[in-house]
Amino acid sequence: MATIKKSSKGYLEGQFLIATPTLQESCFSKTVVYLCSHDATGAMGLIINQTLDIPDAEKVLKQFRIPTQKRKKMAVHFGGPVDMVRGFVLHSTDYQSEDTFAMNEDIALTSSIDILRDIVEGTGPKKHLLALGYSGWTANQLEREIEANSWLSVPASTEIIFDSKNEVKWQKAAKSVGVDLLKFSDQAGHA
Repeated sequence: MATIKKSSKGYLEGQFLIATPTLQESCFSKTVVYLCSHDATGAMGLIINQTLDIPDAEKVLKQFRIPTQKRKKMAVHFGGPVDMVRGFVLHSTDYQSEDTFAMNEDIALTSSIDILRDIVEGTGPKKHLLALGYSGWTANQLEREIEANSWLSVPASTEIIFDSKNEVKWQKAAKSVGVDLLKFSDQAGHA
C-alpha cells in the first residue's frame, strides 16, 4: 500500500473560499473553492459547486480509454479556468495511491488517471468529486482579493464537498460561520 504524502500546511490551505457578491460578473460568481495549497508563492484550489456542460463523466472516461460499463453516474465539475484539460479528484482518505496528497484527515487529492479506473471498478474512494481545470493565484494575489472583500475564508466541511447539492453549497458554506451572503456589503472596512 502506498503512503499518502502529507501536504505542508500553509496559510489558508484546507479552507473554503466563498465568493462574495463582488465577484458576480466573473466565472467565480457564487462559487465555493476548496483551497488545496496556499503559500508565499501563490494558491491553488478547486471550485466544488459548478459543473461543466457535460452530462456525466462518460465522455471524459472514454477519452482516457476507461471502460464505462460498471461506472456510477459522476458529475464533472468546473475546477476553475486554469488548465481545463487537467483533471483532479478531491476525495475521502479511504483511497491511497502514490499520487495521493492528504489535505487533512478526511480529504485527499489525486490527479492520476488510475483513480478514475479505480472509481469505475468500485475500488476507488467512497466519496469523490471530479474536476477539470483549477483555480490559481500568483504570490499575494489571493491576499489582495481577500482584502478587497472578494472572498471569505471559512473552515472546509466534507459534508458540503461530498454530500450537498451544488445549488446549496455557496449559501451553506457561508451559513456555517453565520454569514448571510445576501446581506453582504462590497465595501471593505479599514481600521
